[in-house]
Amino acid sequence: MAERSTAAVDVADNSGDNPLTAKADKAASDGVAEARDTAEQSARDSDGERRDSEQSVITTPELHSGHKLARRYRLEECVTRLDGFSSWRAVDEKLRRAVGVHILPADHPRARSVLAAARSSALLGDPRFVQVLDAVEENDLVYVVHEWLPDATELTALLAAGPLEAHDAYQLVSQVSQAMAAAHREGLAHLRLTPSAVLRSSTGQYRIRGLAVNAALRGISAERPQRTDTEAIGALLYAALTKRWPYENDAYGLSGLPKGVGLIPPDQVRAGVHRGLSEIAMRALVNDGATASRQEPPCTTPDELAKAVAAMPRIRPPEPDFPTPPEYQRTTYQQGNYGRPQARPGSAATAASPLPPPPLQSRTGKALKWAVSALLIAALGLGSWQVADKLLGHRAERETPVAPQKGPTDDKKPVESGKPIPITDAHDFDPLGDGSEKPRDIENAYDGDLGSFWQTDGYYRADLGGLKPGVGMVLDLGKAQPVGTVELTFEGETSVELRTAAADRTDQPSDVDSYTVVASGSGSKVTLKPAKPVTARYVLVWLTKLPASAEGNFRGKISDIKITT
Repeated sequence: MAERSTAAVDVADNSGDNPLTAKADKAASDGVAEARDTAEQSARDSDGERRDSEQSVITTPELHSGHKLARRYRLEECVTRLDGFSSWRAVDEKLRRAVGVHILPADHPRARSVLAAARSSALLGDPRFVQVLDAVEENDLVYVVHEWLPDATELTALLAAGPLEAHDAYQLVSQVSQAMAAAHREGLAHLRLTPSAVLRSSTGQYRIRGLAVNAALRGISAERPQRTDTEAIGALLYAALTKRWPYENDAYGLSGLPKGVGLIPPDQVRAGVHRGLSEIAMRALVNDGATASRQEPPCTTPDELAKAVAAMPRIRPPEPDFPTPPEYQRTTYQQGNYGRPQARPGSAATAASPLPPPPLQSRTGKALKWAVSALLIAALGLGSWQVADKLLGHRAERETPVAPQKGPTDDKKPVESGKPIPITDAHDFDPLGDGSEKPRDIENAYDGDLGSFWQTDGYYRADLGGLKPGVGMVLDLGKAQPVGTVELTFEGETSVELRTAAADRTDQPSDVDSYTVVASGSGSKVTLKPAKPVTARYVLVWLTKLPASAEGNFRGKISDIKITT
């Protein structure tokens, strides 16, 4: 991904070529405050900004494309202008490489703290952080030059495509927590660790930008910086698992949690979330109620979080999908061309060599030709006579009257009521979640064994946590046929709706609105009978209220389904 999406964030030191750390923060360009800053910190930030405005009027330096800094860094494109500083994509003409540059007026109230933060982060020298290359105060300007990583992708962009696989999320929390633990051991904090501050390179390495500098540019501080960074890592993991921001407000292109539900574990927000990673996210976010129920202590520092991740069983990457080899193509050779060199691809087409003329026919050949022609004419005459004879015989038979025979009428027999309808196939159905709910156990619901069952994911409330109106399964009857009754056996009191697709549907509908509610009920044994005759191939069993489970949450379980005409 091109780095033009980055916002002004990082800063550096040293007027030479010393490597430092930083890369722009997209959140800075959007002006979005730290999601998890405490109320006290927000008050301090606003007070600091108010004092800054009282001290001086901040103006962004008037620069333009083509301007050079230190007769070396040529500005190419302004990425962001915000709060008195600007961020640019530039070119280091000396080393012939792309770089990023952040520029502040020398009298900016935060210029000194930005330079100090850059010098401090530069001393860390950890390759897991984006490197700052130069930091200079010159001609009433403070400018910071940092790495430009065109092959790296922001976590914001990765999450826009969907939640990460369990292995990728595991690598994210492992690498970021270890890097931040190393930074805190050197007395450095980030305090602005958002999805746009985390990059993934083409090799799968996660890198962090804006260490100490992002907060300095924003004037942010924290009484407990380790806890602030740990909660931020937990929020990143939560977003990676669910594609949702773990707070009520939408942020960084992600939807927040429903209003009033509080912080709920990732495995109750989205089906199929790795249970161990879900617990790690909750421990980092310091939700005492959730972590206490699982008897796991919260993680309050990046070092504690890194150790908790290391204690987990390692999550292996998914099996690679090998491409299907192309079909074998037979090679044919033209007569007379075998063994001749073929034209190279892309070269000019050469004229095809003419085939040699056929040899002259001999007298014997002519005689044989006339003999074969005579035999063919005789065969055609004999065949025509036989065909005519058969046609005359069939005509005589048709003219002979035939007495009508008594037999059964063509009227269709009435459908026998109460006849069992076999279920040819079934699929779990969760179009309002991630599309799946325990698909592996789906056959247990209609295998005739009451000891086996299919179950939904666990939710923290009976109404599916307020996250969706229902989940269930679609039953395929093989063909459209009358549906008389559907008998359902649940484990626990369950509310359910019987929905059917249109009779002429030959494919399974993928959205819940394509199914019509024909009956509903609740209980542990429910018999649903449509009020009017219904013919359908696809039948949806839609659970709307789930019973409490032994695990301390709410989960639907279907142990038997029978359908009759």
